[in-house]
Amino acid sequence: MSDKAPDTAGMDYLQTLPRRWVTVYIPMIVFLILLLFPFYWMAMTAFKPNEELVSRAANPFWIVSPTLAHFEKLLFRTDYPQWMWNTVLVSVVSTFASLAASVFAAYAIERLRFRGAKQTGLAIFLAYLVPPSILFIPLAAIVVQLGLFDTRWALILTYPTFLIPFCTWLLMGYFRSIPYELEECALIDGATRWQILVKIILPLAVPGLISAGIFAFTLSWNEFIYALTFVSSSETKTVPVGVVTELVEGDVYHWGALMAGALLGSLPVAVLYSFFVEYYVSGMTGAVKE
Repeated sequence: MSDKAPDTAGMDYLQTLPRRWVTVYIPMIVFLILLLFPFYWMAMTAFKPNEELVSRAANPFWIVSPTLAHFEKLLFRTDYPQWMWNTVLVSVVSTFASLAASVFAAYAIERLRFRGAKQTGLAIFLAYLVPPSILFIPLAAIVVQLGLFDTRWALILTYPTFLIPFCTWLLMGYFRSIPYELEECALIDGATRWQILVKIILPLAVPGLISAGIFAFTLSWNEFIYALTFVSSSETKTVPVGVVTELVEGDVYHWGALMAGALLGSLPVAVLYSFFVEYYVSGMTGAVKE
């Protein structure tokens, strides 16, 4: 008993309040401040009148006279509602198409066990590492030849080139965590591969599907290079491109409208994460624990 007493005292010391402040609370507070400050600055700028934005005497961290003029300009004097609709449409369609392809690819690689399955999975993941700044050059030629330039279809068909590889890799890890014995029992009972996938694998892989879907939706929503290259007219632009190209006139930056557009554009993704954060974490841990 005498040997255990010092160990117990040492563990009690780690649980003391000053120790927790130094090791947990203070680092967490600093991290939250660094993480949330850009969003705070964006919100402050969106509601500040132009007089406060250009005044050196005004408090840069607070608003004296809040205004909605920047939101009024953004929503009623620009094509922002159309940009938002384009972004939603492109992101949703690209996400569902990429998830469908990734489910079939991940299931085939992990469960059918054909020759070269591991090499195929590694090649798919390596394809994700190719930067879009290299891929958009050959993709631009294909988009022009197909007559899809300056249309939403140009984005819907090119976004899966970087969504499918990562979603496939993520779902491969999650499918690997599902016991194979469930499928063997279903095969003995006469179930087909399609029935196994639809009735057994997919219901068990819902957290992984949600995680991959959130990842794909976020990437599609924030994508900039392809949207800037393949779309030129204002009515077909997405939010990331429209805000930057339409609200900057030469060397004049409409900071209030810019920040209002960025704030409204970030809300859908934030709401999506808030609803499915538990599934997102579960899907990510299920994919990497193997």
